[in-house]
Amino acid sequence: MAPSFLSFASLYGVYLRRCFASSGLTSQSTDIDDETTIHLWAPKPDQTTQERKPVLVLLHGFGPSAIWQWRRQVQFFTPYFQVYVPDLIFFGNSMTKSKERSEVFQAVSVGKLMEKLQVKKYHVMGTSYGGFVAYHMAKMWPDKVEKVVIASSGVNMSKADNMALLKRSNLENIEDFMLPETATQLRTLTRLAVSKRVIAMIPDFFLNDFVNQLYSENRKEKLELLKGVTLVQGDGTVKLAPLQQVHPPPFSHNIPNDVLLVWGDQDQIFPLKMAYELKELLGKQARLEVIPNTSHVPQIENSAQFNNIVKGFLCGSF
Repeated sequence: MAPSFLSFASLYGVYLRRCFASSGLTSQSTDIDDETTIHLWAPKPDQTTQERKPVLVLLHGFGPSAIWQWRRQVQFFTPYFQVYVPDLIFFGNSMTKSKERSEVFQAVSVGKLMEKLQVKKYHVMGTSYGGFVAYHMAKMWPDKVEKVVIASSGVNMSKADNMALLKRSNLENIEDFMLPETATQLRTLTRLAVSKRVIAMIPDFFLNDFVNQLYSENRKEKLELLKGVTLVQGDGTVKLAPLQQVHPPPFSHNIPNDVLLVWGDQDQIFPLKMAYELKELLGKQARLEVIPNTSHVPQIENSAQFNNIVKGFLCGSF
């Protein structure tokens, strides 16, 4: 591993942290219980009492920590919202002694975090794996979660979808795809996640730096997280309920009616057909926005359109 002063990934990480700080967020860590500590970027405690902006929680996908996935959204949304950006457990500096590894546990942990921070109501936006977490938060706390944005997130995935993804990636195991250990594996991930084909021109030593800096930490625990996803049942069917008034008490009232799905039309990780299927599963209150010429990370590839779509939805202008 290259020394940090020679590592582009480390240097760019410094730049990202400065971007978050210049947007008015500070790096914080909160013990949510005796076992779990969550790191997050959030407004200074004195700012939260002075400002009456609505709250937006951003939940990152599987891969690098939150600063690598939400920089352009933090810079865009902080003038309009109090923005909270947690690192999910085993990403960044968020850790637990618990043996729980499901996305449900992630959702419970973020919910506890917001309660600890005394945030009573909030919008939540999750991308990819973070969309799974956002879905469960909306199910569990309909009285706290207001509007929900699920971006590029195959919450409705089945075992058949996983097998098709492995076929597209030409890999045998999902962990080789989601947790690359080599430059070749990172090329495969990037080829499917980003629509522009610039990855072929990047030298191996550069990609290996990113693998070492961004994917090697807590690898064992992240493998357990991949195996702990609960939305797919043993027979391969999708275990999913609409975010509507279909649950028995206490989940039978105040369930969020407004759900926005945002997708890239060229997504090869969760193809666009999954977005249309998910919209039907979530019910008629869900709406879908498709961003052309983008793949799995439209919030990065076309951040201007992505941000304006989400802002219009959250602020009620469409």
